[in-house]
Amino acid sequence: MAPASGVSAGEALFRPVRAGNAFEETVERLLQAVRLGVVGAGERLPAERELAERLGVSRVTLREAIRALADAGYVESRRGRYGGTFVNESLPAPRKAGRAKAPGMLDDTLSLRHVLETGAAEVAAARSLSPADRRHLTSTLAEASAADVDDYRRRDSRLHLAIAEVTASASLTSAIADVRMRINQLLDEIPLLEPNLDHSNAQHAAIVEAILAGDPAAARGAMAEHVEGTASLLRGFLE
Repeated sequence: MAPASGVSAGEALFRPVRAGNAFEETVERLLQAVRLGVVGAGERLPAERELAERLGVSRVTLREAIRALADAGYVESRRGRYGGTFVNESLPAPRKAGRAKAPGMLDDTLSLRHVLETGAAEVAAARSLSPADRRHLTSTLAEASAADVDDYRRRDSRLHLAIAEVTASASLTSAIADVRMRINQLLDEIPLLEPNLDHSNAQHAAIVEAILAGDPAAARGAMAEHVEGTASLLRGFLE
């Protein structure tokens, strides 16, 4: 469900790509949408014509990108009246590429995330949210809280994107989607710890509660505590 008065993550991600690397950026945008849960498991991507127009690419380029994702195990194409391109129920395991070892990458990513996500929480809390915005936050919070370990990363990402969406800033939503992909690459390098997931769920609830209460300072503070907890784990395992 997308917010009524905000900017959906789909709108932010499926924006025109640059001409120089049209195929590569199309693949990147589609992967972001799948791995961040913007298009969930079993759900259909937007129709080919619509998606090509939104990305500003030819249908040939789009088909090539979709074929690459299908070959990699992320999507499948179905024919017939109710056909289209659907996200697979089970996605490939993330590759642990050792990205965290790049000089300065960890601190750079954590600093950027802190600025973007605390700001998004503050802005969201300062807005007059519509009933649809409120339902969007509460439903994505419930889905993250109920997620099992295998699906937790996507549900967690989807909640953070929902907070960005209700800021009504397409640029901020896009930036948070980008930094979330970087954070997830780092998180893929460390084990999922169930006590931490329980703690994260409690922090998520506090963040959403502050946003819904219209308390920008509390929302910013709760998000700061949450992202710093993740930062501590990453620094502990990766530095």
